[in-house]
Amino acid sequence: MEYLDFELPIKELQEQYTKACLIGEESDVDVSNTCKQIEKKLKETKKEIYKNLTPWQRVQLSRHPDRPYTMDYINAICGDSFLELHGDRNFKDDKAMVGGLGKIGDQSFMFVGQQKGYNTKTRQFRNFGMANPEGYRKALRLMKSAEKFNVPVVCFVDTPGAFPGLEAEERGQGEAIARNILEMTRLKVPIIVVIIGEGASGGALGIGVGDKVLMLENTWYSVISPESCSSILWRSWEFKEQAAEALKLTATDMKKLKLIDEIVKEPLGGAHSDREKTFTTVAGAIEKYYADLKMLSPTDLVKNRMKKYLEMGEFKG
Repeated sequence: MEYLDFELPIKELQEQYTKACLIGEESDVDVSNTCKQIEKKLKETKKEIYKNLTPWQRVQLSRHPDRPYTMDYINAICGDSFLELHGDRNFKDDKAMVGGLGKIGDQSFMFVGQQKGYNTKTRQFRNFGMANPEGYRKALRLMKSAEKFNVPVVCFVDTPGAFPGLEAEERGQGEAIARNILEMTRLKVPIIVVIIGEGASGGALGIGVGDKVLMLENTWYSVISPESCSSILWRSWEFKEQAAEALKLTATDMKKLKLIDEIVKEPLGGAHSDREKTFTTVAGAIEKYYADLKMLSPTDLVKNRMKKYLEMGEFKG
C-alpha cells in the first residue's frame, strides 16, 4: 500500500497497529486493549483527514498508483461477458483508448474509456492514458455501432489529456475530439459518463458528452491540470495548490456549477482502499440511470441532451 504525503499520519498508526498485533501473536502479552485504542485512533484520523481534503489533495488521490483504471472497472462489472473491440478502421489501434461490449446483469452496454498503465512498461504501452486521434475515432466507431444495434454507451474518463505530440496534430487531434463532441450530442442511444480519475481538457471531453455525467468523489474535471495552469500563470509548478483551488475542479464544484449530475461516493480512503465496494457502487449508479434513460425515445434523448449542454454557463441576472 502506497501512502501520499497527507496520509503519513495514517501510515504511522497502521504500522503501530500491525506491530502491536504482532507482539500479541508472538508472545503471551495481552495487547488487545492497545490494539483497540490504536484502531479507534486510526478510524478517527482517517475520518478527519478525508473529510477535510483540499482540491490539490483530491487531485493527488485521483492519480494514486493503486487506484483502479478503466479495465479494472470493466472486468469487475462485466466479468467474462466483456468483448474488447479494436481499431479505428483508418490508421491503427490506439492502446490508450479501450472499448467493447459487455453486460451488467442481462443488459448489454458499449464501454469506452481511457486506460493507463500499472508500471513503466505498460504506461508506455498505454501512452500514459493519452489518446491519439485514432483513439477518439475508435471510440466514435464503437459508439456508432452501439447506436446501430440500440445498445447504451458507458464512458469511463481517466486521462491527463489528449496526446499533444506533433504526429497527433498531423493526424487531426482537434478535429477528432470536435467530431466526437458533435456526434455524441446527437447519438440516439443513452450515454452515461463516469469520471473515475483525471478528467483533463479536450482529452476528457472527447468521450465526455452524456445524458448523465457522474464523478467519483476524489476525481477532478477541468480545462487544464493544476500544474499546467500554474506554469502558465506563475511560470512555475510551485503554485499548483493555488491553481487547483482557483480552477474549481472537484466533484463538489462541478455539481454546484451544474456541469455534472451526481457525485459517486468512494470508500473512506479513496476508490483504491476498497475496490470491490467501488465497483459495486459504480455498477449500481449505471443501472439506476439507465433505468430512467431507457424510457425515453431517441428523439427525447437527443433533445434533452442538447438542452442540458446549451444551458451550461447560463447566468440569470
